[in-house]
Amino acid sequence: MSETLLLFSVIATLCYGVGTVGYLIYVIRSDTVIHRIAYSFLLAGFLSHSLGLLALGGLIKQIPVTTLPQTFSLFAWAIVGTYLAFQLKFNIRILGTFVSPLAVVFMMLASAIPSNVIPSSQLFKSLWLTLHVATMFIGNAIFALAFCAGIMYLLQERQIKSKNFGLLYRRLPSLEVLDSLNYFCLTFGFPLITIGLISGFVYAGAVWRSYWHWDPKEILSVITWLIYAVLLHERLAVGWRGRKAAIMAIVGFSAILVTFVGTSVILEGHHSFKSG
Repeated sequence: MSETLLLFSVIATLCYGVGTVGYLIYVIRSDTVIHRIAYSFLLAGFLSHSLGLLALGGLIKQIPVTTLPQTFSLFAWAIVGTYLAFQLKFNIRILGTFVSPLAVVFMMLASAIPSNVIPSSQLFKSLWLTLHVATMFIGNAIFALAFCAGIMYLLQERQIKSKNFGLLYRRLPSLEVLDSLNYFCLTFGFPLITIGLISGFVYAGAVWRSYWHWDPKEILSVITWLIYAVLLHERLAVGWRGRKAAIMAIVGFSAILVTFVGTSVILEGHHSFKSG
């Protein structure tokens, strides 16, 4: 069974890698066929990845987030799945050039880090935990797209202001489209991470008899939530658009990475994997 799981993971990583190369070639050639091939490889990798995660969940009989490699793998899966869904709505082909490398990085990290075997536990079979994990991972994946859209916005804006219309200028969408994508991600991602935080607190209260433990990840997660809350408020109440919103989207996802990685491997707490 473990060899089958490894095979699914390897196939997914290879497909994501080939898809990334395809998207990079698409930047140069802007050929619809190349994009279709790159997209197909991402889709094939996502399907293989999905089968692998389902098999792993069935094997360990709990959500596959009990080890650091599992969480990295699940995050890569969420990023690719979210991009594939958003592509159907926005059809921003070059977005895959910025998104697919993120998935490859997290898959490489998942394969490079030793994984300790965590025995099955009733603690990981709570519906509150399932809701917490699902909403947080999907919400953070959506914010990964907003992060990429923010980078694309700043690149496009710089080319316009400098009047240096290079290769990317002809490939990147307009500033209005990128800003709309950023706002769309915010309006969908923020409610999800809000539900994720609330369900996480409820789960903590049920398991540890306290909703708040001053855990490093709890603190950083609330700080990250506040960053996006400020961004949403400023967009709705003040009318923030464009550059400010793009920068805040980049700052917000940077906070997610610090929260996601830093508290897992550096700081001690309920969410830390330092002790396995």
